[in-house]
Amino acid sequence: MSLTHLEFADWLPFPLARVFAFFCDPRNLPRLMPAALRTRIESVNLVAPPSPYSIEFPKAAGVGTVITTSFRLFPFLPLRLPWVARITEFDWNHYFADVQEKGPFRRWHHRHEFLVDTRQGVSGTLVRDTIEYEFGLGPLEALANSFFIEPKMRDTFAQRQKALPKLLL
Repeated sequence: MSLTHLEFADWLPFPLARVFAFFCDPRNLPRLMPAALRTRIESVNLVAPPSPYSIEFPKAAGVGTVITTSFRLFPFLPLRLPWVARITEFDWNHYFADVQEKGPFRRWHHRHEFLVDTRQGVSGTLVRDTIEYEFGLGPLEALANSFFIEPKMRDTFAQRQKALPKLLL
């Protein structure tokens, strides 16, 4: 078993509550993914977070929410890969985590953390993503990870960092 650990961080000049609310709404997921993947939501079995937030944010995905998406790994092919994720942790305005139940990885755990952070006198939010995954390719895992999987993940998060400020306006 070869578990890979990646971390990404992005600072945004927006209040933490606004950033967190955006991220915990599954309808925004396709907007965070690279356009070439053509990510779409197939279904959401929404479990609201604990009150009082569920009243103010009725589309927030709390613990137990299952989100089924699909995407094109190779943009030039019409083949879509399914991805089923379950929210396993949720603490409003602090963090939430998801695990893959079905998809391309043997193992996937993604924790999204949100922290108030001031930079150059501007109050904003630091979004930190911690991902642990295993693709399940045995002896080919390291090679596939070095040349395809990790670069694709880094590119996905780089594109997300560019898109986020416009999405939060």
